Amino acid sequence: MADANDVRHLALAMPHVVEIDSDGFDFRVADKGFVWSYPERQPGKPRVLRTDIAVLYVGDEAEKQALLLGEPELFFTTPAYDGLPLVMLRLARVDVDRLKELVTDAWRMRAPDALADDLDDAGSSSPALG
Repeated sequence: MADANDVRHLALAMPHVVEIDSDGFDFRVADKGFVWSYPERQPGKPRVLRTDIAVLYVGDEAEKQALLLGEPELFFTTPAYDGLPLVMLRLARVDVDRLKELVTDAWRMRAPDALADDLDDAGSSSPALG
């Protein structure tokens, strides 16, 4: 099963990714976040960055709902994320191949078209893990 180190390895393998200094992980392409640690909030308590849960950009509400309904053991959301194209992923329940697909898809949706095209031209649809 996957963990924060797998997220870091996969995200940094994508072109033009910047890791933002954080107590968890936070990755961006062209100043747009595509995967980061879940900032858990509980009333009356400070925010806690959960590195066992990744927040992923998914593109639109339809994809979000498909993931939430189709794989509830992996994905969840909270009221704070209502209306946003983001899902939370339980890393301990996802295998690395599926994580690679999700991170790559999130990167593609946030990267400028020219960067995504460069990745396609290089003949790679996703980064290697190794």
